[in-house]
Amino acid sequence: MQTIRDEDRVRDKKPRRLVGHFLVPPEVAVIVPTFNERDNVLELAARLARALEGIAFEVVVVDDDSPDGTAELVRELSLHDPRFRCIQRIGRRGLASACIEGMLATSAPFLAVIDADLQHDERLLTGMLEVLRSGRADAVVASRYLEGTEVPGWAEERRLASRLATRLVAGIPRLRGLSDPLSGFFMLTREAFDGSVRRLSAIGFKLLLDILLSAPQPLRVVELPYRFRERRLGRSKLDLRVVVEFLVLLLDKLVGAWVPARFLLFTAVGGLGVFVHLAVLVLVHRGFAVEFVRAQILATLVAMTFNFALNNELTYSDRRLRGVDWLRGWASFSLACSLGAFANVGIAAFLFGRETSWILAAIGGILVGAVWNYAVTGFYTWGRRSAD
Repeated sequence: MQTIRDEDRVRDKKPRRLVGHFLVPPEVAVIVPTFNERDNVLELAARLARALEGIAFEVVVVDDDSPDGTAELVRELSLHDPRFRCIQRIGRRGLASACIEGMLATSAPFLAVIDADLQHDERLLTGMLEVLRSGRADAVVASRYLEGTEVPGWAEERRLASRLATRLVAGIPRLRGLSDPLSGFFMLTREAFDGSVRRLSAIGFKLLLDILLSAPQPLRVVELPYRFRERRLGRSKLDLRVVVEFLVLLLDKLVGAWVPARFLLFTAVGGLGVFVHLAVLVLVHRGFAVEFVRAQILATLVAMTFNFALNNELTYSDRRLRGVDWLRGWASFSLACSLGAFANVGIAAFLFGRETSWILAAIGGILVGAVWNYAVTGFYTWGRRSAD
């Protein structure tokens, strides 16, 4: 049996026709965020070309430096069909931020977002475009929950998680009446995006929710049913980070104007680290009769490592450190937090010496230490972004 390589399929693509000396400007840009989707991008490209036949379009693939060569394959495709192009991001991750960069990189008046895993029905794009052309809406959403929608093969845990998240946001006034404000398949006008872009949190996977909550005025939204397909190749990226990022996005919309949501998550991880510290101290000092100072040093190192690892996976999931960078990050994090501990004690002692109540002095020291740790580690530990 003859095997058709990706490169051979790319060469079969025909370049876009020219009008005069210029390419036809795109009416709609389809933004496709990718990470390790090499097996799907050519099939998606073929499906988009069929679905949007007769429409001036471009596809902007925003790839987060996939190790499987997704970006290289899309660039090869673009040499034969300039309607497809690639933005490759080095050292940063995240679906929402990738889509935002893709939207900013196009001049098209209509902007669509679709996944590369082939679960979204690309044939719905023409219906979405018709609604926006008519001026009846600012955004069109492909809903998984309207009558007439099919979701075959959806894992039960994903179905329950999606339903729970949807119910969690259902009470927000701007989202009332929407069956699927968490959809990852939608199209909106350039004006709607431009009005929201400077207020976007760009956290996690739920860009549509971010846009709806960031718009200066409530957007007019039309929902359309569609058939949500099973993933053909690759694997789902749903994990604990996705859940945490969703909750952080909601938190950022609630209090982000006053306190960064990332700082709140950082301090929450620090709070868990206190329990880890105490648990190790009790186990080593009381359980194994190790001298207190040595047990305290060990407990401190374990707690710092725990805090660094959890912050690396959750708080700074878009800048995760791996390999040698992980070790360097751990060292800089431990050093910064050690200095933060000195600042904590120094400020608390200073306040207590000024006849401040002991509890207020302690809280003051904790706050100063927390802000120090967050600011310094954010700059030195995760400031030089690395990604796996």
